[in-house]
Amino acid sequence: MSKFSNVNKLTAGGVLVSLGIVFGDIGTSPLYTLKAIFKTAKEVSETTHAAGNYINPELVLGALSCIIWTLTLQTTIKYVLITLRADNKGEGGIFSLYSLVRKRAKWLVIPAIIGGAAMLADGIITPSITVTSAIEGLKVKFPHVQVLPIVLAIVTVLFIIQQFGTNLVGKFFGPIMFVWFATLGVAGLAQVIHDPSIFKALNPYYAVHLLVTNPGALAILGGVFLCTTGAEALYSDLGHCGKDNIRVSWTFVKLMLIFNYLGQGVWVLKNPNYDPHVVNPFFELVPESLVVYMVALATTAAVIASQAMISGSFTLISEAVRLNLWPKVRINYPSIQKGQLYVPSINWILFVGCLIVVSVFKTSDNMEGAYGLAINLTFLMTTILVTVFMLRKKFPKYLIVLFVLIYGVIEIAFLIGNMSKFVHGGWVTLLISSVLLSVMWTWYSSRKIKNRFVKYVEIEDYFDIIKELSVDESVPKYSSQLVYLTSANFKTEIESKIIYSIIQKEPKRADIYWLVHVDVMDEPYTMDYKVEFLIPGKLIRIDFKLGFRIEQRVNLLYRKVIEELVKNNEVDITSQYTSLNKHKIAGDFRFVLLEKHLSKFTNLSFYERSIMDYYFILKRFALSEVSSFGLDSSYVEVEKVPLIFVSPDDIELNRLPV
Repeated sequence: MSKFSNVNKLTAGGVLVSLGIVFGDIGTSPLYTLKAIFKTAKEVSETTHAAGNYINPELVLGALSCIIWTLTLQTTIKYVLITLRADNKGEGGIFSLYSLVRKRAKWLVIPAIIGGAAMLADGIITPSITVTSAIEGLKVKFPHVQVLPIVLAIVTVLFIIQQFGTNLVGKFFGPIMFVWFATLGVAGLAQVIHDPSIFKALNPYYAVHLLVTNPGALAILGGVFLCTTGAEALYSDLGHCGKDNIRVSWTFVKLMLIFNYLGQGVWVLKNPNYDPHVVNPFFELVPESLVVYMVALATTAAVIASQAMISGSFTLISEAVRLNLWPKVRINYPSIQKGQLYVPSINWILFVGCLIVVSVFKTSDNMEGAYGLAINLTFLMTTILVTVFMLRKKFPKYLIVLFVLIYGVIEIAFLIGNMSKFVHGGWVTLLISSVLLSVMWTWYSSRKIKNRFVKYVEIEDYFDIIKELSVDESVPKYSSQLVYLTSANFKTEIESKIIYSIIQKEPKRADIYWLVHVDVMDEPYTMDYKVEFLIPGKLIRIDFKLGFRIEQRVNLLYRKVIEELVKNNEVDITSQYTSLNKHKIAGDFRFVLLEKHLSKFTNLSFYERSIMDYYFILKRFALSEVSSFGLDSSYVEVEKVPLIFVSPDDIELNRLPV
């Protein structure tokens, strides 16, 4: 743990890094939040045929108050003060949180995978809307500029560079985001000083009054929610920055965001007849001569926000793979920096998704309908998991009840408000989330179904046979060192299919038989192992205990253990072939993987059969077990075995007389 504890130290550098990594998404929300709120208010006004101008002090102060108190209750209190306490050895995120509480109840996997799927869907929408909103600022000075090609070009470059790693560029993210937030605050204050009465929006009365009196309150809430969509990133990036650095930097970020929102509010009150479908108050805060520079800075901030979301998606998938919630996929490590990883399949899925979203919706106005609904589900799922965490940590019951009531009401209200976006694009993110959810649920459920049909036998019953087989020269030697991966949690057990493979299918003589078991731990960076000599010199079991963020390179880990055992004279792997033995040549190694297939005779329910059919379809696109375990294919034998053996006793056959 000490290896990673230094990230939690409060330092000026850590605060600056957190500005670049953590707050990109929430930091670009002023680009579109108030624009979305007033656009919705206008549509509600036109629908209800309300008399008078729809933009009035009550609406502006109410909207600003909703934003300020959403940032306070949702981001500051829920995430910064409470959720960051769910620190899994320095790591955060919904799967880290799930790892902390999953032993409390099996059903907790449901909120975990719903939240994870929704966050991945959000990874498609975030780059699309942030980059598009920034580039649309060019229309202030160049009304006829073609936004779409520029956005598509930026998004394309963004995803192409992922494979090279972002370590070098990432060093500049902090200073750039500091400039961005400072610019937000200064631009907002430049307007606020002309109308200090806007500070009345700090009073929650105006938020309550708007929600009670405005006929479009729920729809407006859907727009308000956009101000806090990056809150989940605070927790997801805990491992990169540390909670203290995040908390200190959030104080600065929140202040700058509020100043900017208040400044936009002042401008709107001065220009109540503006068209929110055409004009974005954000870009009206700066003189026209500076708009191009503001667009450039906003675009840079949008790219950084998108980068953080993409990197978060890679981390999310890598954790899901380790926790058996996602098919095994190739994961690359473009640099030695902690947390730097690249998942090619997810990168191109997100890329194609972004291209489709940008091409179909075309403008940020249209994308607002698709944004927020998915991440709202992640907020709700996090609330459920944090509640269980608080129970586990024995928080006072009244605090837990208060937490559930407050955030249950707030987030359900936001969900109802966001549901009004369903027909305007919200269905897109729900569709994407549902597809991703189906993959996670299928991978998780299929493992449970497979485990139900795994038959274990007492390994001691086969000790004598294994010892005799190992020295039986009438059986051709299969390998000097024969290695099986076992799912048996106890050293006294072994899968019957492994025994069948060694003794019956094709008797496999070896000098030493090895059983390797990998146990994924709830801690992120555990790297422990233990060795059991079941039959000294003949049958040895190695148990690896690996954290959910550790790559399962079984081949390398196994060879490392062998080196240690040989060095300590605990095992002799010298070849027993006479010609090789006298030269002290190490014996050959061979791994045997048992690959299960579904027999047409398998007796499963319709639901289970459907799950397994979907599983085997997904498996075709997943990384093979040979590759996922880091094994050299030239040393691996893959044996196909049926998921369920059908015994002759299960068949009723009548013999006819001659």
